[in-house]
Amino acid sequence: MIVSDILIIGSGISGLTYAIKVAEASPEANIIIVTKADEDESNTKYAQGGLAVVTDFEKDNLEAHIQDTLKAGDGENDENIVRIVITEGPERFRELQYWGANFDKNDDGLFRLGREGGHTANRIVHHKDITGFEIERALLQYLDKLPNITTLDHHYVIDLITEHQLRPKKFPAGPITAYGAYVFNTKTGKVETYASKITMIATGGAGQVYKNTTNPLIATGDGIAFGHRAGALTSNMQYIQFHPTALYSRKDGMLFLISEAVRGDGAILRLPNGERFMKSYDPREEMASRDIVARAIDNEMKIHGLEFVCLDCTHMDPQKFKEHFPNIYAKCQKEGIDPMQEYIPVVPACHYFMGGISCNPYGQTSVINLFAIGECTNSGLHGANRLASNSLLEGLVFGHRASEKSTELLKNGEFDSQLFSNIPDWEDDGLRVMEEKIILTYFRKQLQELMSDLVSIVRTDERLALAKKKQQDIYDAVKELYTTAKLSSDLIELRNLVEVSYLIIKDSIRMKKNKGSFYNKSLEKSHE
Repeated sequence: MIVSDILIIGSGISGLTYAIKVAEASPEANIIIVTKADEDESNTKYAQGGLAVVTDFEKDNLEAHIQDTLKAGDGENDENIVRIVITEGPERFRELQYWGANFDKNDDGLFRLGREGGHTANRIVHHKDITGFEIERALLQYLDKLPNITTLDHHYVIDLITEHQLRPKKFPAGPITAYGAYVFNTKTGKVETYASKITMIATGGAGQVYKNTTNPLIATGDGIAFGHRAGALTSNMQYIQFHPTALYSRKDGMLFLISEAVRGDGAILRLPNGERFMKSYDPREEMASRDIVARAIDNEMKIHGLEFVCLDCTHMDPQKFKEHFPNIYAKCQKEGIDPMQEYIPVVPACHYFMGGISCNPYGQTSVINLFAIGECTNSGLHGANRLASNSLLEGLVFGHRASEKSTELLKNGEFDSQLFSNIPDWEDDGLRVMEEKIILTYFRKQLQELMSDLVSIVRTDERLALAKKKQQDIYDAVKELYTTAKLSSDLIELRNLVEVSYLIIKDSIRMKKNKGSFYNKSLEKSHE
């Protein structure tokens, strides 16, 4: 058994910010970070557009950012949380720069600010078109200076440790407490027990539940899934943001993101024949919020029988485009597309989860001593639809606020450490080794197909009812595999994807009104 003061699951902007802040505030605390891939592999790494924060107080203000966030969230946001995040954002951004993150500036030394859909002012700070990559680099480099943090890569959390394991025969009726996690070390093939006073879930999103997503392969909703299994409340899982413009590919899996900042700089959406169409959907045209643009593209593709629509950058300044979007330009070139001479084929793809584990303003969940921050949560910031580039800001602010509460708990809290000695080791003796890994791949693809076909940008009552039935069949099959086969990283992820799909379908069926990113055609008909 490995014992620590704090166990952090995940190494994106949320988890790393939290780790740095707690480590500096409590230098005597023993902090362990476990992450299932390389330490720099996270959704944060792939964030292109930038970070939304007010820096130019002459042309912008906090209240404008607050109102833009509330409008994008279609009134489903927690206004108190929105005000907290936006007003605390500038100070957290200054800390991020102190930790070593660099952002593009003009010749006058001021930040070169971009603008994205739903924003009424230029307020997106960025590092070319690899902002997340730069933030991840800076945080990991700063983290290396802190001696009380240990980072363990290629470690998969299977389940959290709660009273379920400590008192299996006398499960209490009151609140549940977290005591750490069972972790699968893929380097040794062994399951290790990690006991901790405080457990933090910062595992990011779940884009891989869909066939096409901008998320990396690791985004399988792990934290949401094992948090839910442990008894943590979840909410708003029906709200999923589909990014309007991912680079079209005939291959399934992670699609390359064409940042919304490209449209912010003037790119135009067109049909393959050159016809513009966004004016028919929203007066803001290309700069409408992501839910509106994604549905518009989805509708045009269905009306005209298209596999993609087009993003027109041919009228833009080539030099400025290459300076601001070097990664996008290079990717297009690699795919045989010259964005200065021809249209870029784009499709909507699953991008961001607004729902997740419910948490309070300090990242605390309904389970005692269990925190959750970032995309795996429903913090109340995003409501029914995330305003572009607010997620990195959320990670910084909640990482800070959760660290303050955790530091307070470590100093003044009461922890029943004696219970650690009662934690049983993981047992998997007698389970068979799966020789046919193709079975796991089959079920994963089946799940992605049903979610993409039946629970995607546009839903109906009939599709959701069918999705519920088909998901149950997959759940039963995966449960049988999990109880009879030895653990593998693929099996752990598949189990979590199945759990997440259940939550999405359940919350979608409960919805009786279209809001933000959630759209059910049957509800529209019922209100005519």
